[in-house]
Amino acid sequence: MTDTRRLDLGPFALQGGLVLPEADLAYATYGALSPARDNAILVPTPYGAHHTDIDWMIGEGRVLDPSTHFVVVPNQLGNGLSTSPSTLPEPFAVGPAPRFTHLDNLHAQERLLGHLGIERLALAYGWSMGGQQVLHWGALRPDRVRAICAVCTSARTAPHNRVFLEGMKAILQAAPEWNGTRFVARPVRALRAFARMYAAWAMSQRFYREALWRGAGFASLEDWLVRSWEGNFLRRDANDLLSMLETWLASDISANPTHRGDLDAALGAITARTLVMPVTTDLYFRVADNALEVPKMPNAELRPIDSPWGHRAGNPALNPADQATLRDAVRELLG
Repeated sequence: MTDTRRLDLGPFALQGGLVLPEADLAYATYGALSPARDNAILVPTPYGAHHTDIDWMIGEGRVLDPSTHFVVVPNQLGNGLSTSPSTLPEPFAVGPAPRFTHLDNLHAQERLLGHLGIERLALAYGWSMGGQQVLHWGALRPDRVRAICAVCTSARTAPHNRVFLEGMKAILQAAPEWNGTRFVARPVRALRAFARMYAAWAMSQRFYREALWRGAGFASLEDWLVRSWEGNFLRRDANDLLSMLETWLASDISANPTHRGDLDAALGAITARTLVMPVTTDLYFRVADNALEVPKMPNAELRPIDSPWGHRAGNPALNPADQATLRDAVRELLG
């Protein structure tokens, strides 16, 4: 682990038209920037996660090696550490929260890289919503990214994925603590229901059929649901969870003034050497969706991961086999 740092962004204009009088980006770094400043890896956070939830992958012999590279992990806007609904002052603290987009995340991260003296990334690595962010980097700043590893993600949120997200929103907003614009108290029952539904979507049918939670150190299915899933989401503010769902729903690498909704043009702009790595059993980031996107990226390869761990094969803290797959992919890109 490393200390959390903060970059003061000052007044920050959002893509949606609002200007936050003040904003900050929480981040952590691992390793050292080389004298040539050419060994930086950017790793944006995924849904519901802080940087401390994904730094298990950083270390010698792990997926990302800080002995050779300078790993920068920015916390996405809305996640509770960077500027989020739970941290905003009035008038945002008492009304509808402003919506963050991945274009906003890119602008904040760009400020961070400038602060750290990084002009070009050796690698942009991301899983899930983190993958959405690194694909935005590839499409909007192609000259600043040498390689991309995008795991369990998409360039534009697919229709079926949107249905999943709308269902998760509905679970939270059905809580009596939801007043129509924000939560006025902690919706514990809704968070527990949210966690259990998420557990069904995040893992594959085979994972549950073969009770693979046993090998991860859980005594029963209920133990897995309570400790791994309810425990995970009860840590988070419900307004922040909704905020990140809205960012995910809006994710589209072409939804910006550069590409003006032309997804093919945005995909064609990703010139970095890119590995797009879906998981064959992922229930919402589907291989078939990536198969429509990757042929339009000039230097990309679709490389599915065959794993029973579903979406969580892309964040395999409890799964050494999938860790090795990701480690090898990163070494190939950096090599």
